[in-house]
Amino acid sequence: MAAWVYICALIVTITSVAEFGAGFVSSLFGFELNRNTTLLLALGLLVLALAINFSGTKWLARIARIGLFAELIGVIGLGLFLLIFERKHSFGVFFDSMGTAGDGSYAAAFMGAAVAGLFLFYGFEACGDVAEEVSDPARGIPKAMLMTILVGAVSALFSFGGYVLAAPNLDEIVAGQVADPIPAILEGSLGTVGAKIFLLVAITAFISCVLSLQAAASRLIFSFARDGMMPGHKWLSKVTDGTKVPRNALIVACITPALICVLIWFNDGILVAVTSFAILGIYLAFQMVVLGALRQRFKGWRPAGPWSLRGWGIIVNIAALAYGIFAMILLALPGDSGSFFADWIVLLGLVVVLVVGVVYLFTARPDRQSDAPEGDAIAVAEAIRSHRSNR
Repeated sequence: MAAWVYICALIVTITSVAEFGAGFVSSLFGFELNRNTTLLLALGLLVLALAINFSGTKWLARIARIGLFAELIGVIGLGLFLLIFERKHSFGVFFDSMGTAGDGSYAAAFMGAAVAGLFLFYGFEACGDVAEEVSDPARGIPKAMLMTILVGAVSALFSFGGYVLAAPNLDEIVAGQVADPIPAILEGSLGTVGAKIFLLVAITAFISCVLSLQAAASRLIFSFARDGMMPGHKWLSKVTDGTKVPRNALIVACITPALICVLIWFNDGILVAVTSFAILGIYLAFQMVVLGALRQRFKGWRPAGPWSLRGWGIIVNIAALAYGIFAMILLALPGDSGSFFADWIVLLGLVVVLVVGVVYLFTARPDRQSDAPEGDAIAVAEAIRSHRSNR
């Protein structure tokens, strides 16, 4: 179930990144941002990522590195520039509610703003999705995950701080009178040419992100299809002879987000809710693993791999579970638009995914198709320690 929920959430995440990336492409070329252009540009990003993924893992690695440098230069560098040279407000604005509390408590506005943090600190698990194609993954993957979180945190700190302090019309932005404030802030601070250069760098990062997510989703689909645990597993588990990529799984990882983009085209007001579902689904999949790990710790499991938190492991495990449950509650809160579908789409989507997964699990019994070992965490850890001590 954890894998099923995670695959669905990852597919929706690809959709969200492509949709938001379309806004940057539209700003770069001066297109009017409406649902038609958003759909066409999002589909273009998906197809471009598919074409690059078809070319093999070498191009995937190259574009991923370019995307990392684009994020470091375009996001952190721009944030520093705005903070140092274009600051129009004091740091006191971060402690000013600016009327968002209304006549009541500021807690609701604060909790709403906290959702931004949930959007940022996920996606690191995609490093593990390609572990089979990485040398020494037991050491490399944890380092890559930590680096992903670190780069994301620093990027967000400088970019968000820079945008807020450089905004010439911050009161209007907070009041919701400016639908898309980022292009205006960039053009006011960098000029037309500078804003275009930044948009080009940002689009590079978006392409890299869609590319990496598409690759991660396809590898996950392929791995479960290879074990006979997915519908159409024979077709999904095929690998191309030349580039050695799961071509059919990649096609699914492109077409399914494209169909969701069409759904958003019919109701463009659900984009934020769709994004929230993606994050909620991934957090739910996380907590299934975190809860399973905590259960095994209570039964006596002690990790034996080269990466270990030692005595801090159980403390971090409990804290991670508490944080994840809080995040899921926050993400699952219904909206207040008055439309039942729009307000409850996050939970409705999750219920649909869970029901379909449960029905498939108990009717097709995919768990019986796999010969992969299970329930052996304690035994494997002991065997690793025994092997290490006898060397």
